[in-house]
Formats: sequence, structure tokens, C-alpha cells
Amino acid sequence: MAGEKNKEKLILDSAVALFTSNGFQATRMEDVAKKAGISKGLTYFYYKNKEDLFMALTKKAFDQFKDEFREVYRSKGKSGLDMINDLVIRIPQYARKNQVYYDAILNFLDLMKKYNDPKQRVLISPLILESVHFQKLLEIHHEPAKIGVMMVSQGIKDGSIRPELQPEITFYTIWSMIIGFEKMSGPIEYEGKETKINPENWQPGFLKLLQDMLKGTIQATRPNTVQTSLF
Repeated sequence: MAGEKNKEKLILDSAVALFTSNGFQATRMEDVAKKAGISKGLTYFYYKNKEDLFMALTKKAFDQFKDEFREVYRSKGKSGLDMINDLVIRIPQYARKNQVYYDAILNFLDLMKKYNDPKQRVLISPLILESVHFQKLLEIHHEPAKIGVMMVSQGIKDGSIRPELQPEITFYTIWSMIIGFEKMSGPIEYEGKETKINPENWQPGFLKLLQDMLKGTIQATRPNTVQTSLF
């Protein structure tokens, strides 16, 4: 059993290396087998096809992602808002260190949009839908978010996050903001841009705005009504 797990890991690690250097489309199963130093037939024994292999990679990515969330949630002496702040920092760090895994997570989120729409589901490759790893992902892909919701709930309980917020809606809004924050890092770092913003002032500004939203220091003001006449 240990030997089988080692071979599975070897194949998966080899796939990650090749997907990183060559991309998914340009990587073939025989390339993965050669990189892993095992036969092509044995590679197909563990993973039915490249799509199945990528779903296994995606499953591992979500497991790692859940660990990131869990470590933040288990940190002692921190408020719910502190946990959210840590998460905002850790997710982009995870993306930079594990780009293939993070891209796999985002790809799966896009895949779910098609899967949840009967008209769009037919566009998904049958090889993906038949993958046992895809079926597992359907069961576990919400787990990181569940921990995030618990962070928001903790913040409401300890008073660091304003009490009228709904935890589920609040966390998914935060997560969408973090995804956008990470995706915009490239345009922000581009030196030729005309906007006066850089990574040094953007992350603190993003965190400050998020904190203000969650703590409730941003308050909407009703504009003064000025009565005028058209004539």
C-alpha cells in the first residue's frame, strides 16, 4: 500500500512539474510517465487519463487550501477579524508558491459554474465527469469556505466584526475579493501602468478597506435633498 501511494505521489509531482513548465495542454501522459521514471501503462493504472490526473491534482490543491484555512482558524489569541486579515495575506502567498495548485482551484470554480447549469454541463469533458477525483471534489470543495464562515462567525461573536452581517454571504464576498486581489497583482506590478498604485501601498490599503467594511466604520450617508424647480 505504501509503495502504491509513493507511485501515485511520484506521478502527481511529475505532473505538477510538467504542468508548471509546459502547461496542461502541451503535457502528455507519456511525458508524465517519463518524468516519473515509470512505464506509461503503470501511469494509466493509477490515473485513467490526463483529465483524471488533473482532477487528482485539483483534489490535492483543495486539501492544501483547507490546511491553510485550518491553520489560520486554529491560531490562538486572535479575533475573527484578525483571522480574516491573516487569510488575505496567506492566500496570495499560497498562490505564488503553488501556482499550478491555485490555478487548479480557480479552474474548478469555473468548472462548477458549468456543472450547475444543465445547458452548460454538456460542455464539460466526459473524462472529467467520470473521474473519481472529480466526484470527490464535488463533496469537499466547500470545506475551506466552511472554515472561512466560521472565522466570520467568530468575529461576530467576539465583537471584531459587526453583528448584523450574515456569515455565509460575508465570507463568500470576502473570498471573491481575495481572488480579485490576487488576480490583479500582475497589472498592479506592471511598471508601465498609468495608475499610481504599487504593491507596497495596495495591500495595506486593501486590508484597511476590508477591515473598515467588516468593523462597520464605513457608513453610508444620505445625500441632502435639494428642492428645485424646473421652471
